[in-house]
Amino acid sequence: MSIERRYFPGNNTPLGFYSYYKYILGQREANKIICIKGGPGTGKSTFMRRIGEAFVSEGEDVDFLHCSADENSLDGIVLQNRKVAIIDGTSPHTTDPVSPGAVDKIINLGEYWNEEGISANKEEIIDLNELCSKWYRIAYNYLSAAKSVYRSMEEIYNSAAESSEIYRMVGDIVEREYKDYEISLHPGRTKKFFASGLTANGVVHYLESLLSGVPGSGQQGMKRVYLFSAPVGYGNRSFMEILAEGAIYRGLDVEAYYCAMCPEEKIEHLIVPALGLAFVTVNEYHDLEPWEVPSPDIILMDAGDYMNGMILEQNAQLLEALKTEYDILLGRTISCLEKAKKTHLEVEEMYIPNMNFTQIAKKCEEVIEELKRIK
Repeated sequence: MSIERRYFPGNNTPLGFYSYYKYILGQREANKIICIKGGPGTGKSTFMRRIGEAFVSEGEDVDFLHCSADENSLDGIVLQNRKVAIIDGTSPHTTDPVSPGAVDKIINLGEYWNEEGISANKEEIIDLNELCSKWYRIAYNYLSAAKSVYRSMEEIYNSAAESSEIYRMVGDIVEREYKDYEISLHPGRTKKFFASGLTANGVVHYLESLLSGVPGSGQQGMKRVYLFSAPVGYGNRSFMEILAEGAIYRGLDVEAYYCAMCPEEKIEHLIVPALGLAFVTVNEYHDLEPWEVPSPDIILMDAGDYMNGMILEQNAQLLEALKTEYDILLGRTISCLEKAKKTHLEVEEMYIPNMNFTQIAKKCEEVIEELKRIK
């Protein structure tokens, strides 16, 4: 039975579009990395989805990398059993070959379009692209404002946090989960992604799929999952960092899934594949009920157990006001992203009639056969 996982390699954040594409598949671990080039509406997502689904049907493990502009579209796939990645190499996550021929190759779907037909719409395409960029800029301005509110909530929760109890709790987890591993001279590697995407359809997450198993191992589900319930804005940064570093220092690889509001610094979820171990932060924006978790061992934890109730009570009205403002700003961000998506779809409509999708489908089949020869 194949393992299908889904996540976002990039995200809409207060810093603009934030990319973790370089972590998809490293040059030394990859057998092949294919960069797909082409304009909007040229079939890049469908091309990658067909390849991914072809290998899932063969029982292989595939990661589907979703687009934060439109979660129904793909920015890439990883064929885990064959160590092959296929990645959308166009803006805003422009990707180019690092080791051409040795690891990387380019497939240009622009070879299958009618350039004369597309250029007939030159002015309208340029106008729509500029309008789309405008909506993204406004969305990121709203997100920047939302982050200021988020920081205010974080400050209150940090003041209420009982640090000694938190460190004691994390220390117990590290001792229990990593007890069979000594400090290693060869630290583990970290891969960074997003489990949740800020999309035109709101906040979308694929947590359940990430817990569905360990790719390449045949293991279905996680052996143990810690569900850590925390309010939006809770500063659990140290909690996740200590757990990640504890694994890395012992030579264990980790997958760190970051918060879109703090993409450079805050880990929301952590997976240690070799141990079948996961730590998941849940709140109203990425909720996950225990019965949705594919694991025989689920440990429930609540951030409220490690905070000073008196401080929370004293700041209850302020926290409520901040949360309301945060939700408003996030809603306005999503509205702008929706407008950007609608504008982008109008651009796609000018490319679609000028594409030879029959030839693209044939090329897709050729690539599938080529990849089947990679062991």
